[in-house]
Amino acid sequence: MKHIAEAHRYIDNAKEILRDKAHKDDKYYQDAKYVRMAGNTAYSGVLIALDELLGAKKTGRKSVEWYKEELSKIDKKILNSFNIAYEALHLVMGYDGVLSAKIAAVGLEEAETIINWVETKQEVN
Repeated sequence: MKHIAEAHRYIDNAKEILRDKAHKDDKYYQDAKYVRMAGNTAYSGVLIALDELLGAKKTGRKSVEWYKEELSKIDKKILNSFNIAYEALHLVMGYDGVLSAKIAAVGLEEAETIINWVETKQEVN
């Protein structure tokens, strides 16, 4: 459960970065640097939570394809959430620095969905 708390902290940090540094004006953030930082921070939180549940990969480094394959074996709905979080947080925000507050909100919502799902799965096991 320590890793789940850490994952939630990453999401909180991403929200703080957006709120305090990206400077939202109407529907858009004003600073792509901080949007990138927030997206990468939130995506890292997702990976921390998933690593807690999925464990180590047998060989080599984990990739997005590995996460997708592992999640597809467990829960297709959470795989959809992961795909959206990956696109919104890692690619659109983290790489492209897209300034849309709606995209950030969707990505953060999916990240929280994944983290809460992992937390629930751990409580059951």
